[in-house]
Amino acid sequence: MEFLENDFIKISIHPKGAELTNFIEKTSGTEYIWDGNPAFWAKHSPILFPIVGALKDETYLYKGTKYKLGRHGFARDMVFEVSERKNSSITFSLKSSKETLEKFPFEFELQIEYRLEEKSLLVSYKVVNTSNEAMYFSIGGHPAFKLPITVDTEYNDYYIEFEKEETAGRWPISNEGLIDAASIPLLNGKKLPLTKALFQKDALVFKHLQSTSLKLKSDKTKEGFQFEFKEFPYLGIWAAKNANFICIEPWCGIADNIDSTQIFTEKEGINKLASNESFERNWSISLF
Repeated sequence: MEFLENDFIKISIHPKGAELTNFIEKTSGTEYIWDGNPAFWAKHSPILFPIVGALKDETYLYKGTKYKLGRHGFARDMVFEVSERKNSSITFSLKSSKETLEKFPFEFELQIEYRLEEKSLLVSYKVVNTSNEAMYFSIGGHPAFKLPITVDTEYNDYYIEFEKEETAGRWPISNEGLIDAASIPLLNGKKLPLTKALFQKDALVFKHLQSTSLKLKSDKTKEGFQFEFKEFPYLGIWAAKNANFICIEPWCGIADNIDSTQIFTEKEGINKLASNESFERNWSISLF
């Protein structure tokens, strides 16, 4: 386990998946990250790479060859190395290998940086294409936040407040994890009250929201946070059935549509990166 702290917060990251496992406000001792109870969901904050969500039949086609890849890709299950450590940041690195090339025919380096700035955590993704050809990929975050945050509040006391007025619908997910062909109306304004019933049929998936930030709040406590996700065109909000957490998931990519051709280069939300070029995105959480 790797650790990082400043005067306000401390975090821990597991080398497997470079996964954030703790995020604690030091004065109150409040933990913000889900504990990974395997009775509900045994992860904390997996990194989704080189796909986000599910592929149709767990298969994609590239240059006429079929490749098998499970939901959310392989990075979350692989061990990263610490490539750089500073007083306020730590960077993890995963490089392509014989194992990854069997599932994903591109050479790459994936760097994950965690940086503390007062009461904020900035999480940065950098994908470097070390192949001799263009590379196609998706990447996303999946942090799970404990809910309720404080012992004197309940799950239903909390809500998400978007930065801007939203009228977006949710895109339903099939039993196979695929995105439906049409959305269902959901958002109407800035506020989304949170209930466990919201997630009985999997995640809330949104495309191209007006907002690039949101707040997790309750009128019964001052403790909460702002979550920023600039340059992520998709957002998932999810919790396992009846579990005490909420995932806020910024994505550069999305699960296959139910009508997908499975051709990787045509996949919705896929990113194309030229040889020797890099792709960078970041999200952040700032405590109130």
